[in-house]
This record gives sequence, structure tokens and C-alpha cells, in this order.
Amino acid sequence: MKVLPLLLLVASAQAHYKTKTTNSRDNGAVSDVNSPDMRCFQGSTGKATATVVAGDTLGFVASSGIMHFGPCQFYMARVPDGQDVNTWEAAGNVWFKAGSISAVGSGVLKGDEATWPAYHKKEVSFKIPKAVPSGNYLVRVESIALHLAQNPGGAQFYISCGQVTIRGGGSGTPGPLVAFPGAYKANDPGLLWPNSPAKTSYTAPGPAVWEG
Repeated sequence: MKVLPLLLLVASAQAHYKTKTTNSRDNGAVSDVNSPDMRCFQGSTGKATATVVAGDTLGFVASSGIMHFGPCQFYMARVPDGQDVNTWEAAGNVWFKAGSISAVGSGVLKGDEATWPAYHKKEVSFKIPKAVPSGNYLVRVESIALHLAQNPGGAQFYISCGQVTIRGGGSGTPGPLVAFPGAYKANDPGLLWPNSPAKTSYTAPGPAVWEG
């Protein structure tokens, strides 16, 4: 099912990808949490950045909609001073979670739109924390499909990245910082969706969202 490419959406204008992703022809998913493709599903380097203001809403457009249920999460990594935002590889513990659209509701959780607000959406977004320092950032979005996640390794990750320049930022210290690959393990509870017993609670994988 096609979910990618995800286009960076800023004030109704689309920016270039950070990469021409390695799945750009078939819109496939990453299933190995230890793969380097967990970082940004890299293919070729980016060519442009979008300028945004800290506190703005930043979104992505899914070309064919998000076709599987599961959480949608947003990570950011600040590009070190002197590095090119279009070529920097965000390896190591440099990513912080800036947003998450996870399961909602009480009682038995289902694989439907009532439980998963991002399911079937063509646009997803998050608010950039106001306290994030100014500078160049990579923004990574992942839609985690759980429909085949009855066993470890069954979750599918649809990933894309964009690059932004943030103005008007604050003096916060984003964290905790994690690495891709490395942030997730295949048997993380948030990457499993067993047929039974039915789930009554869900916590998305990775660190907590940094609110700023």
C-alpha cells in the first residue's frame, strides 16, 4: 500500500525532499529496525530548504494517504554549525521526538480511524516547539503500519525526511536524543499488535515527545 512519498508542507507550499528515497518507485516500507534506512530511507541528497518559525505547524502530505493503521511520529535533528543541511547524515544520537499522533480512546482498541487519528489521512502535521533553538534541521516523519505486527519484525515503517531552517527559536535543550537505527527494538510493545488478547492501551515506540 502506498504511503510515501511524504512531501514537506509549510504554509501550503511544498518543499523538496531531503532525499530521493530508495523506495521512490514502489513506496515500500522498512521492516528491519536495525537497517540504516530507518534514518531517512536515503537515496540522493536534497536540494532546498524551507524556512519556518519556531511554534509554526509543520506538516507532510502522503501521496496516496496513510493506508495502514498505526501511529505517525515526527522527529527532528539539528544540523551542526558548518555542515550542509542537504548532505548531512544524521547518524548517532541526534534525533528528538517533536510530535506523535498515536492511538486514542478507551476500552478495546481497534484498527480503525476512531482509534488511529492519522489513518487514511493525506496530511499529517505537528507544532514545532517554540523553545527549539534556531538553525537548520532535518525533520523525519514515520508512519508505522501495525496490520502485520502480530510478531516482532512485522511492523512496517514508511519514512521520509525534509529539511528546514528554523527562525525565531528559543533556548531549549531538546531531548532525549536517540539514533536511527537504534531507537527501536523489534519486540518493543509499541511495534506489536497481537490478534489476541485485544489491546486496551497503546504507547508508541521511542522517547517521549519533547514539548519545549
